[in-house]
Amino acid sequence: MILRHAFIAFLFVIIAINANGQNKEYYRLVAEGERLFNAREYKESAAAYSRSFALAGRKAVPDDRFNAARAWAEAGNKDSAFHQLQYLATKHKFANYRSLLDDTDLNRLHSDKRWVSVCGKVRKNKEQVDAKLNKPLVARLDTILYYDQKYRLAFDTAAEQHMKALWDGMRLHDSLNEIEVIAILDKYGWPSIESVGEMGTEPIFLVIQHARLKIQDKYLPVLRDAVKKGNAKAAWMALLEDRVALRHGRKQIYGSQVSGDEKGGYLAPMIDPDNVDERRASVGLGPLAVYLQYFELPWDVAEYKKQLPEIEKREAAGH
Repeated sequence: MILRHAFIAFLFVIIAINANGQNKEYYRLVAEGERLFNAREYKESAAAYSRSFALAGRKAVPDDRFNAARAWAEAGNKDSAFHQLQYLATKHKFANYRSLLDDTDLNRLHSDKRWVSVCGKVRKNKEQVDAKLNKPLVARLDTILYYDQKYRLAFDTAAEQHMKALWDGMRLHDSLNEIEVIAILDKYGWPSIESVGEMGTEPIFLVIQHARLKIQDKYLPVLRDAVKKGNAKAAWMALLEDRVALRHGRKQIYGSQVSGDEKGGYLAPMIDPDNVDERRASVGLGPLAVYLQYFELPWDVAEYKKQLPEIEKREAAGH
């Protein structure tokens, strides 16, 4: 089975650091922090996150601060863990109360009296966010997200004899989701963060990302406008820009799309490979080399440029 132009939602986080070179180092340090955490080198992981925050300051990604708190907690440094959590609760108005309670990496903080204070602040933040939400619309979007991801997540563990049923189910629900999302956009426009939450419109993006080309062409300008207004993530726009460009026979811009054929996987044709990390950083995407590790693909810009004519032929043959 060949999967073309792959997308992994959890990889894409946003950071608004000026394009002065510090953003690339920020992402490198965050990736190092994640690697060390997965290797259970918690103190070293936390230190990497701290170095990244020294570069980014208040513009650091909230999720990265949460992961730093997890690392400090596992390292046994409660003071540093609570510092990150308090910063999130007060400066970023962190409102993901369920994640705070459910994350087992924070368990050793529960017996500290500061835990009750942090939980109270995050719960209050959540109540303030919830009071402004369009709850019926949020419920619709949650259902859309469930069916968008249900079949895609099942492919990794499904037996060969179940593949056709998964493909059929995915195509059916993609069609139904497309109808639902178009109805939402035509009624509300791109919903605001206040009405559906910070990640509430991710299902809309995902459905458009998986939609027919004419739907992508129609709603890409709507997404661009939502990014300008702060209601959608620039990284989402970058992914859709890349996918639309390739489907029109042009080269991608941000290097987000990976293709494959009988010879194996490859990074789809891209403009100006030398400066791709600067373009990625401008929309909140991490370094291309780190991203491609998830597809087990190496990144060597000189080699890529050398292979680009052959890659273009492979891409053209796949359409």
